Amino acid sequence: MRHQCNKNKLGKAQDQRKALLRALATELFMHGEIKTTIARAKALKPYAEGIITLAKKGDLNSRRTALRYIYDRETGRFMNVETKEVVEEKAECKKMPETVLRKLFTEIKNQYQDRNGGYTRIYNLPPRRGDATKMALIQLV
Repeated sequence: MRHQCNKNKLGKAQDQRKALLRALATELFMHGEIKTTIARAKALKPYAEGIITLAKKGDLNSRRTALRYIYDRETGRFMNVETKEVVEEKAECKKMPETVLRKLFTEIKNQYQDRNGGYTRIYNLPPRRGDATKMALIQLV
């Protein structure tokens, strides 16, 4: 029996819903906060927190699993190859482009290393102009 196994379906088919959550999670990790509808924010919260928990493990299997749940886009910044720190484009060291996955497994992992959960926060915003949909701001704590 499937008692109490409901998911937030967001009025979409499964493939569209998965793509939407992947895109929202990628943008959340890229920018630190996003503005979206309250229903999408509530659906994104457990999705993103599971990915951060994977990043805290830090092993190769977790990295490959996390890659299944986000789009690995470039952030427009560069990282030092040896120290994994963000550097300027004009730096004289050996550098590589920073991607969302690399940012997740370096910056965000270190930020939440001593925290056991509750990595995201949802704020209610005024309704959207036009269709009066309830809006929310979801951000990394």
